[in-house]
Amino acid sequence: MRLSSLADYAVVMMSAAARHCGSIRLNATLLADETGLPLPTVQKLVSKLSGAGLIESTRGTGGGFRLSRPPAAISLADIVEAIEGPIAMTACVDAGKHDCHVEDSCRVKPHMGAVNGAVRGALAGVSLASLSAQPVQMAEHA
Repeated sequence: MRLSSLADYAVVMMSAAARHCGSIRLNATLLADETGLPLPTVQKLVSKLSGAGLIESTRGTGGGFRLSRPPAAISLADIVEAIEGPIAMTACVDAGKHDCHVEDSCRVKPHMGAVNGAVRGALAGVSLASLSAQPVQMAEHA
């Protein structure tokens, strides 16, 4: 499984936003400059993340956006789902899809819900706070 570029960029952008949490009102230009992402991409992500309720935006003079909740309360799963939609490892865990040719006789299908839950749970266990923190440097032993 691989995240789309847009989901990957959303994680990068949200991590940068979390580092500024509470200090300033953010804007797309600032985050584009800080992350190196193209401004149109950041603007598109702001729209999607705002629609998903992860950021709150205000238009006009003095406007901008901020995280809708503390970084510790936003998970990697929240960000990925805001961009990609619900996490579904295979078509058979997506209740609306029935495009698998062996769905009726598949012996793995009954287990895929647990697999999908484990993947989603792993992503849900990583907070935006941890993604935006400085990495811990290992001390060198002489």
